[in-house]
Amino acid sequence: MIIKNAEIFGENKKFSRGDLFIENGRFVDSAGGDVLDAEGLYAVPGLIDIHFHGCVGHDFCDADPQGLSAISEYEASVGVTSICPATMSLSEEILSGVCNNAAAMRDKLTGAALVGINMEGPFISMAKKGAQNPEYIMAPNSDMFERLQAASGGLIRLCDLAPETEGALDFIDRHKGDVRLSIAHTTADYDTAAAAIAHGMSHITHLFNAMPPFNHRDPGVIGAAIDGGCEAELIADGVHIHPSVVRAAFRLFGERLILISDSMMATGLADGDYSLGGLPVKVTGNRATLADGTIAGSATNLMDCVRTAVQKMGIPLEDALWAATAAPAKSIGIFDQRGSIRTGKVADLLLLDHDLRLQKVILRGELYN
Repeated sequence: MIIKNAEIFGENKKFSRGDLFIENGRFVDSAGGDVLDAEGLYAVPGLIDIHFHGCVGHDFCDADPQGLSAISEYEASVGVTSICPATMSLSEEILSGVCNNAAAMRDKLTGAALVGINMEGPFISMAKKGAQNPEYIMAPNSDMFERLQAASGGLIRLCDLAPETEGALDFIDRHKGDVRLSIAHTTADYDTAAAAIAHGMSHITHLFNAMPPFNHRDPGVIGAAIDGGCEAELIADGVHIHPSVVRAAFRLFGERLILISDSMMATGLADGDYSLGGLPVKVTGNRATLADGTIAGSATNLMDCVRTAVQKMGIPLEDALWAATAAPAKSIGIFDQRGSIRTGKVADLLLLDHDLRLQKVILRGELYN
Protein backbone atom coordinates (compact mmCIF):
# COMPACT_ATOMS: atom_id res chain seq x y z
CA MET A 1 0.00 0.00 0.00
CA ILE A 2 1.17 3.54 -0.78
CA ILE A 3 -0.28 6.56 1.02
CA LYS A 4 0.57 9.70 -0.91
CA ASN A 5 0.65 13.41 -0.09
CA ALA A 6 -0.01 13.02 3.64
CA GLU A 7 0.95 15.43 6.42
CA ILE A 8 2.87 12.89 8.50
CA PHE A 9 3.26 13.23 12.26
CA GLY A 10 6.83 12.26 13.05
CA GLU A 11 8.79 11.24 16.13
CA ASN A 12 10.13 14.81 16.23
CA LYS A 13 6.56 15.94 17.03
CA LYS A 14 6.34 17.81 13.73
CA PHE A 15 4.30 17.32 10.58
CA SER A 16 6.00 16.86 7.24
CA ARG A 17 4.46 16.27 3.84
CA GLY A 18 5.33 12.96 2.24
CA ASP A 19 4.39 9.43 1.24
CA LEU A 20 4.13 6.30 3.36
CA PHE A 21 4.69 2.69 2.32
CA ILE A 22 3.17 -0.39 3.95
CA GLU A 23 3.92 -4.04 3.32
CA ASN A 24 3.05 -7.15 5.33
CA GLY A 25 1.45 -5.05 8.05
CA ARG A 26 4.53 -2.88 8.66
CA PHE A 27 5.84 0.49 7.59
CA VAL A 28 8.59 0.01 5.01
CA ASP A 29 10.88 2.26 2.98
CA SER A 30 9.20 1.41 -0.33
CA ALA A 31 6.40 -0.78 -1.59
CA GLY A 32 3.94 -1.26 -4.39
CA GLY A 33 0.24 -1.96 -4.26
CA ASP A 34 -2.89 0.16 -3.89
CA VAL A 35 -2.45 3.92 -3.74
CA LEU A 36 -4.41 6.03 -1.27
CA ASP A 37 -4.32 9.78 -1.81
CA ALA A 38 -4.18 11.57 1.56
CA GLU A 39 -4.04 15.10 0.16
CA GLY A 40 -5.11 17.54 2.88
CA LEU A 41 -5.08 14.90 5.62
CA TYR A 42 -2.96 14.31 8.68
CA ALA A 43 -1.36 10.86 8.94
CA VAL A 44 -0.90 10.02 12.62
CA PRO A 45 -0.11 6.82 14.55
CA GLY A 46 -3.04 4.78 15.84
CA LEU A 47 -3.96 5.88 19.34
CA ILE A 48 -3.09 3.76 22.38
CA ASP A 49 -5.39 3.77 25.43
CA ILE A 50 -3.66 2.35 28.51
CA HIS A 51 -6.48 3.05 30.96
CA PHE A 52 -10.13 2.38 30.16
CA HIS A 53 -12.73 -0.10 31.38
CA GLY A 54 -15.11 -0.74 28.54
CA CYS A 55 -17.47 0.57 25.88
CA VAL A 56 -20.58 -0.31 23.82
CA GLY A 57 -22.23 -2.11 26.73
CA HIS A 58 -19.26 -4.28 27.70
CA ASP A 59 -16.77 -4.14 30.56
CA PHE A 60 -13.31 -5.68 30.40
CA CYS A 61 -13.98 -7.21 33.83
CA ASP A 62 -16.95 -9.15 32.47
CA ALA A 63 -14.30 -11.64 31.29
CA ASP A 64 -16.48 -12.35 28.27
CA PRO A 65 -14.81 -13.29 24.96
CA GLN A 66 -17.56 -11.72 22.84
CA GLY A 67 -17.51 -8.62 25.00
CA LEU A 68 -13.76 -8.18 24.65
CA SER A 69 -14.09 -8.65 20.91
CA ALA A 70 -16.77 -5.95 20.77
CA ILE A 71 -14.56 -3.61 22.81
CA SER A 72 -11.68 -4.24 20.41
CA GLU A 73 -13.83 -3.52 17.35
CA TYR A 74 -15.34 -0.32 18.75
CA GLU A 75 -11.96 1.07 19.80
CA ALA A 76 -10.49 0.44 16.36
CA SER A 77 -13.49 2.11 14.73
CA VAL A 78 -12.77 5.36 16.63
CA GLY A 79 -9.03 5.33 15.98
CA VAL A 80 -7.71 3.50 19.06
CA THR A 81 -5.63 0.72 17.55
CA SER A 82 -3.97 -0.65 20.71
CA ILE A 83 -5.63 -1.21 24.08
CA CYS A 84 -4.45 -1.87 27.62
CA PRO A 85 -7.79 -2.08 29.50
CA ALA A 86 -8.04 -1.68 33.25
CA THR A 87 -9.36 -3.98 35.93
CA MET A 88 -11.20 -2.87 39.07
CA SER A 89 -11.10 -3.80 42.74
CA LEU A 90 -12.60 -7.28 42.58
CA SER A 91 -11.96 -10.68 44.12
CA GLU A 92 -8.95 -12.69 43.01
CA GLU A 93 -11.33 -15.26 41.54
CA ILE A 94 -12.97 -12.65 39.32
CA LEU A 95 -9.66 -11.05 38.37
CA SER A 96 -8.26 -14.47 37.47
CA GLY A 97 -11.15 -14.91 35.05
CA VAL A 98 -10.42 -11.51 33.54
CA CYS A 99 -6.75 -12.39 33.08
CA ASN A 100 -7.53 -15.82 31.64
CA ASN A 101 -9.95 -14.30 29.15
CA ALA A 102 -7.40 -11.69 28.08
CA ALA A 103 -4.71 -14.31 27.56
CA ALA A 104 -7.06 -16.53 25.54
CA MET A 105 -8.31 -13.68 23.35
CA ARG A 106 -5.04 -11.83 22.84
CA ASP A 107 -4.33 -13.27 19.40
CA LYS A 108 -7.95 -13.62 18.31
CA LEU A 109 -9.05 -9.99 18.28
CA THR A 110 -9.60 -8.44 14.85
CA GLY A 111 -9.96 -4.84 16.04
CA ALA A 112 -7.62 -2.96 18.34
CA ALA A 113 -4.70 -5.09 19.52
CA LEU A 114 -4.68 -6.15 23.18
CA VAL A 115 -1.21 -5.01 24.24
CA GLY A 116 -1.55 -5.15 28.02
CA ILE A 117 -3.64 -5.01 31.18
CA ASN A 118 -3.73 -2.13 33.64
CA MET A 119 -4.36 -3.63 37.10
CA GLU A 120 -6.06 -0.65 38.73
CA GLY A 121 -7.36 -2.43 41.85
CA PRO A 122 -7.49 -3.71 44.53
CA PHE A 123 -4.26 -2.42 46.20
CA ILE A 124 -5.60 1.07 46.88
CA SER A 125 -6.74 3.38 49.68
CA MET A 126 -10.24 2.97 51.03
CA ALA A 127 -10.39 6.72 51.66
CA LYS A 128 -9.82 7.46 47.95
CA LYS A 129 -11.69 4.50 46.48
CA GLY A 130 -13.68 6.61 44.00
CA ALA A 131 -15.86 4.19 42.02
CA GLN A 132 -13.92 1.12 43.21
CA ASN A 133 -15.86 -1.49 45.19
CA PRO A 134 -14.81 -1.20 48.89
CA GLU A 135 -15.62 -4.87 49.51
CA TYR A 136 -12.47 -5.95 47.67
CA ILE A 137 -9.92 -3.25 48.55
CA MET A 138 -6.85 -4.75 50.22
CA ALA A 139 -3.16 -4.19 50.96
CA PRO A 140 -0.64 -5.05 48.23
CA ASN A 141 -0.24 -8.82 47.92
CA SER A 142 2.75 -10.09 45.94
CA ASP A 143 1.58 -13.68 45.74
CA MET A 144 -1.79 -12.63 44.39
CA PHE A 145 -0.19 -10.33 41.82
CA GLU A 146 2.13 -13.08 40.62
CA ARG A 147 -0.75 -15.52 40.25
CA LEU A 148 -2.70 -12.98 38.20
CA GLN A 149 0.30 -12.16 36.06
CA ALA A 150 0.76 -15.86 35.34
CA ALA A 151 -2.93 -16.21 34.46
CA SER A 152 -2.65 -13.28 32.04
CA GLY A 153 0.36 -14.74 30.27
CA GLY A 154 2.42 -11.73 31.28
CA LEU A 155 -0.05 -9.17 29.97
CA ILE A 156 -0.18 -7.00 33.12
CA ARG A 157 1.85 -3.94 32.13
CA LEU A 158 0.71 -1.56 34.87
CA CYS A 159 -0.02 -2.29 38.53
CA ASP A 160 -1.57 0.43 40.66
CA LEU A 161 -1.23 0.85 44.40
CA ALA A 162 -1.51 3.42 47.16
CA PRO A 163 2.03 3.82 48.59
CA GLU A 164 0.79 4.55 52.12
CA THR A 165 -0.77 1.10 52.49
CA GLU A 166 0.87 -1.58 54.60
CA GLY A 167 3.57 -3.47 52.74
CA ALA A 168 3.62 -1.10 49.76
CA LEU A 169 7.37 -0.45 49.78
CA ASP A 170 8.13 -4.17 50.00
CA PHE A 171 5.81 -4.77 47.05
CA ILE A 172 7.55 -2.02 45.06
CA ASP A 173 10.99 -3.45 45.80
CA ARG A 174 9.86 -6.92 44.73
CA HIS A 175 8.08 -6.02 41.50
CA LYS A 176 9.62 -2.80 40.15
CA GLY A 177 11.55 -4.79 37.55
CA ASP A 178 8.51 -6.82 36.48
CA VAL A 179 5.81 -4.22 35.85
CA ARG A 180 5.28 -0.46 35.71
CA LEU A 181 4.10 0.58 39.19
CA SER A 182 1.61 3.43 39.44
CA ILE A 183 0.52 5.60 42.35
CA ALA A 184 -3.27 5.46 42.44
CA HIS A 185 -6.33 6.08 44.63
CA THR A 186 -4.15 7.41 47.41
CA THR A 187 -4.01 9.72 50.42
CA ALA A 188 -0.20 9.84 50.35
CA ASP A 189 1.58 13.06 51.27
CA TYR A 190 4.66 14.36 49.48
CA ASP A 191 7.20 12.46 51.57
CA THR A 192 5.36 9.13 51.28
CA ALA A 193 4.95 9.49 47.54
CA ALA A 194 8.57 10.61 47.11
CA ALA A 195 9.77 7.55 49.04
CA ALA A 196 7.68 5.27 46.82
CA ILE A 197 9.13 6.92 43.71
CA ALA A 198 12.64 6.49 45.09
CA HIS A 199 11.88 2.79 45.57
CA GLY A 200 10.75 2.42 41.96
CA MET A 201 7.26 3.77 41.29
CA SER A 202 7.27 5.83 38.11
CA HIS A 203 3.67 6.30 36.92
CA ILE A 204 0.67 8.26 38.22
CA THR A 205 -2.88 7.03 37.62
CA HIS A 206 -5.38 9.68 36.41
CA LEU A 207 -3.48 12.70 37.73
CA PHE A 208 -5.49 14.97 40.08
CA ASN A 209 -8.26 12.38 40.48
CA ALA A 210 -8.48 10.18 43.62
CA MET A 211 -5.51 11.86 45.30
CA PRO A 212 -4.83 14.92 47.49
CA PRO A 213 -4.72 18.27 45.67
CA PHE A 214 -1.53 20.07 44.66
CA ASN A 215 -1.29 22.62 47.47
CA HIS A 216 1.41 25.27 47.78
CA ARG A 217 2.34 24.09 51.30
CA ASP A 218 1.42 20.44 50.84
CA PRO A 219 2.31 19.39 47.27
CA GLY A 220 1.39 15.75 47.85
CA VAL A 221 1.61 13.07 45.16
CA ILE A 222 1.50 15.61 42.35
CA GLY A 223 4.51 17.54 43.64
CA ALA A 224 6.43 14.32 44.22
CA ALA A 225 5.62 13.14 40.71
CA ILE A 226 6.87 16.40 39.18
CA ASP A 227 10.09 16.31 41.21
CA GLY A 228 10.56 12.58 40.65
CA GLY A 229 10.25 12.67 36.87
CA CYS A 230 7.19 10.42 36.79
CA GLU A 231 4.90 9.98 33.83
CA ALA A 232 1.25 10.74 34.48
CA GLU A 233 -2.13 9.86 33.01
CA LEU A 234 -4.70 12.59 32.41
CA ILE A 235 -8.39 12.38 31.49
CA ALA A 236 -9.18 15.26 29.11
CA ASP A 237 -12.89 14.53 28.69
CA GLY A 238 -14.06 17.95 29.85
CA VAL A 239 -15.52 16.46 33.04
CA HIS A 240 -12.65 15.18 35.19
CA ILE A 241 -10.23 18.12 34.85
CA HIS A 242 -10.71 21.86 34.30
CA PRO A 243 -9.15 23.06 31.01
CA SER A 244 -6.76 25.36 32.88
CA VAL A 245 -5.44 22.40 34.87
CA VAL A 246 -5.08 20.32 31.70
CA ARG A 247 -2.95 23.12 30.21
CA ALA A 248 -0.88 23.33 33.39
CA ALA A 249 -0.35 19.56 33.44
CA PHE A 250 1.03 19.59 29.90
CA ARG A 251 3.46 22.34 30.90
CA LEU A 252 4.53 20.50 34.06
CA PHE A 253 4.92 17.01 32.60
CA GLY A 254 5.67 17.69 28.93
CA GLU A 255 6.25 14.50 26.96
CA ARG A 256 5.67 12.43 30.12
CA LEU A 257 1.94 13.19 30.07
CA ILE A 258 -0.32 10.40 28.82
CA LEU A 259 -3.89 10.99 27.69
CA ILE A 260 -6.32 8.26 28.74
CA SER A 261 -10.08 7.94 28.39
CA ASP A 262 -10.94 5.97 31.56
CA SER A 263 -14.07 5.08 29.60
CA MET A 264 -16.70 2.69 30.93
CA MET A 265 -19.30 0.51 29.24
CA ALA A 266 -21.64 3.37 28.34
CA THR A 267 -19.12 4.83 25.89
CA GLY A 268 -20.58 4.67 22.40
CA LEU A 269 -24.13 4.23 23.74
CA ALA A 270 -27.04 6.42 24.81
CA ASP A 271 -27.56 7.96 28.25
CA GLY A 272 -28.91 5.59 30.88
CA ASP A 273 -28.12 3.24 33.73
CA TYR A 274 -24.97 1.13 33.58
CA SER A 275 -22.43 -0.40 35.97
CA LEU A 276 -18.71 -0.21 36.75
CA GLY A 277 -16.96 -2.73 38.97
CA GLY A 278 -20.34 -4.03 40.10
CA LEU A 279 -21.55 -0.57 41.18
CA PRO A 280 -24.51 1.20 39.52
CA VAL A 281 -23.64 4.19 37.33
CA LYS A 282 -25.85 6.89 35.80
CA VAL A 283 -24.66 8.35 32.48
CA THR A 284 -25.83 11.71 31.20
CA GLY A 285 -23.96 13.08 28.21
CA ASN A 286 -20.29 12.37 28.84
CA ARG A 287 -20.66 12.40 32.63
CA ALA A 288 -20.81 9.06 34.49
CA THR A 289 -21.53 9.09 38.23
CA LEU A 290 -22.39 6.83 41.14
CA ALA A 291 -25.57 7.47 43.11
CA ASP A 292 -23.69 9.81 45.49
CA GLY A 293 -22.35 11.90 42.60
CA THR A 294 -18.85 10.40 42.53
CA ILE A 295 -17.41 10.45 39.02
CA ALA A 296 -17.29 6.85 37.77
CA GLY A 297 -14.95 6.71 34.81
CA SER A 298 -15.87 8.52 31.62
CA ALA A 299 -18.20 8.05 28.68
CA THR A 300 -15.69 9.46 26.19
CA ASN A 301 -13.31 7.56 23.92
CA LEU A 302 -9.65 8.55 23.57
CA MET A 303 -10.05 10.11 20.12
CA ASP A 304 -12.72 12.41 21.53
CA CYS A 305 -10.40 13.25 24.44
CA VAL A 306 -7.74 14.30 21.92
CA ARG A 307 -10.27 16.49 20.10
CA THR A 308 -11.44 18.02 23.38
CA ALA A 309 -7.88 18.76 24.48
CA VAL A 310 -7.04 20.47 21.19
CA GLN A 311 -10.30 22.15 20.22
CA LYS A 312 -11.70 23.12 23.63
CA MET A 313 -8.69 23.30 25.94
CA GLY A 314 -6.04 24.89 23.76
CA ILE A 315 -3.51 22.03 23.81
CA PRO A 316 -1.27 22.07 20.73
CA LEU A 317 -2.21 19.25 18.36
CA GLU A 318 1.33 17.87 18.38
CA ASP A 319 1.36 17.61 22.19
CA ALA A 320 -2.05 15.93 22.34
CA LEU A 321 -1.11 13.40 19.66
CA TRP A 322 2.17 12.54 21.39
CA ALA A 323 0.29 12.03 24.66
CA ALA A 324 -2.07 9.56 22.98
CA THR A 325 0.49 7.63 20.93
CA ALA A 326 4.20 7.68 21.76
CA ALA A 327 3.88 8.45 25.47
CA PRO A 328 1.56 5.51 26.29
CA ALA A 329 3.59 3.19 24.07
CA LYS A 330 6.76 4.10 25.95
CA SER A 331 5.00 3.70 29.29
CA ILE A 332 4.02 0.07 28.76
CA GLY A 333 7.13 -0.92 26.83
CA ILE A 334 5.79 -1.29 23.28
CA PHE A 335 7.36 1.75 21.60
CA ASP A 336 9.67 -0.52 19.62
CA GLN A 337 6.56 -1.82 17.80
CA ARG A 338 3.86 0.85 18.11
CA GLY A 339 3.22 4.49 18.93
CA SER A 340 4.92 6.22 16.00
CA ILE A 341 5.33 6.05 12.25
CA ARG A 342 8.69 4.46 11.57
CA THR A 343 10.06 1.82 9.23
CA GLY A 344 9.66 -1.62 10.77
CA LYS A 345 6.83 -0.73 13.15
CA VAL A 346 3.29 -2.09 13.01
CA ALA A 347 1.36 -0.06 10.44
CA ASP A 348 -1.41 1.31 12.63
CA LEU A 349 -2.34 4.64 11.10
CA LEU A 350 -5.11 7.23 11.18
CA LEU A 351 -5.97 9.74 8.49
CA LEU A 352 -7.62 12.83 9.97
CA ASP A 353 -8.89 15.98 8.34
CA HIS A 354 -7.87 19.33 9.76
CA ASP A 355 -10.94 19.36 12.02
CA LEU A 356 -9.64 16.06 13.47
CA ARG A 357 -12.48 14.07 11.96
CA LEU A 358 -11.46 10.48 11.34
CA GLN A 359 -11.34 9.67 7.62
CA LYS A 360 -9.55 6.31 7.53
CA VAL A 361 -8.21 3.75 9.98
CA ILE A 362 -5.40 1.52 8.78
CA LEU A 363 -5.00 -1.38 11.17
CA ARG A 364 -1.92 -3.61 10.91
CA GLY A 365 -1.46 -2.49 7.35
CA GLU A 366 -5.05 -3.02 6.17
CA LEU A 367 -7.89 -0.56 5.71
CA TYR A 368 -10.23 -1.04 8.67
CA ASN A 369 -12.81 1.57 7.72
